[in-house]
Amino acid sequence: MSKISDNTKQGKIERRHKKIRSQISGTAERPRLSVFKSHRHIFVQLIDDTKGTTLVSVWSKNMPTASKLPQAKAAKEVGAEIAKLGIAKGIKEVVFDRGGYLYAGKIKAVADSAREAGLKF
Repeated sequence: MSKISDNTKQGKIERRHKKIRSQISGTAERPRLSVFKSHRHIFVQLIDDTKGTTLVSVWSKNMPTASKLPQAKAAKEVGAEIAKLGIAKGIKEVVFDRGGYLYAGKIKAVADSAREAGLKF
């Protein structure tokens, strides 16, 4: 059991994330696109769960253009960048892991821009 109460916002996110992770898993052919958002930044990575390795990762703080943009626009930049790097590694299809967050706002922006850049979900 987690130390965070299930009635708090963070507790609800953790509960949703555990349920999502029990149902999805990434492989080398179709890795998991995992999204984490902090108060200021978006962190996205492609993960091969069979080996337990991160194939590609992008963080809005390390992107010079995205770190100066509002968060919704930075999320679009991060989604496009992860798609570009994934396609360069030969990854065309992914399993989307929203990390327990609701599919709206920044999470939706990451997914939409990754789709537009060429990744298939």
